[in-house]
Amino acid sequence: MTAPIATSASDAAGGADTMRIGTRSFGSRLLIGTGKYRDFAQTRDAIEASGAEIVTVAIRRTNIGQSAGEPNLLDYISPERFTLLPNTAGCYSADDAIRTLRLARELLDDHTLVKLEVLGDPHNLYPNMPETLAAAKVLVAEGFEVMVYCSDDPIQALMLAQIGCVAVMPLASLIGSGMGILNPWNIQLILEKAKVPVIVDAGVGTASDAAIAMELGCAGVLMNTAVAAARDPVAMAGAMKKAVEAGREAFLAGRMPRKLYAAAPSSPTGGMIAPGKAG
Repeated sequence: MTAPIATSASDAAGGADTMRIGTRSFGSRLLIGTGKYRDFAQTRDAIEASGAEIVTVAIRRTNIGQSAGEPNLLDYISPERFTLLPNTAGCYSADDAIRTLRLARELLDDHTLVKLEVLGDPHNLYPNMPETLAAAKVLVAEGFEVMVYCSDDPIQALMLAQIGCVAVMPLASLIGSGMGILNPWNIQLILEKAKVPVIVDAGVGTASDAAIAMELGCAGVLMNTAVAAARDPVAMAGAMKKAVEAGREAFLAGRMPRKLYAAAPSSPTGGMIAPGKAG
């Protein structure tokens, strides 16, 4: 039986706080990419430090068996230990993305959990939403469990959820920018409407960005450059693990209300010594 999703800090403490994606459940809410590292050994070390269970792989850029005689990522990252998430990075049309994920399914023995991304511009890597929607319809109909990179437009995200995508993944800011969550209000609108997990994808730069995403109520955070481009990728992976966990715990605990133009003492006021009466 799949564990229930926790709705309180006490539930989480009892071990019930899992992230459910489609038919699968995961203990870690940090998803991590495999690009831009020095080599596959460093990739492996960073993933280990992150505690991630889902590892995303760009099928067009990373060898997982399609290029014989070249270093194979699967010699370092075992599909038996990690859930691989093949993605369509580098695809600029629905047709290209569909073909790429069909290839991934063949390479990974009928693996169906995938990340769809269809880009619209090679400079800013912003998603092409009409092509993304078109690809999502085909892939869902073919039995893929589609996690989908999208803009932070609440209407488009809701449409993807209604198509049958198992998770929507709005960008926090441009891929690789490290600018963090530039529009938390849109993320909040998506969270209120989408009935599937919302995972922030793209733009995370440091641990506080990941914590903010989780404090908003996102199911998880996906990142690559924030770890791979850090001065010490392995140490940053460990920091991101802690940030995601802390942000999730803060969300479950429930933050105090914001109070504009008012203050409240944090210490008890009863029994205070009156002014001028100190001994």
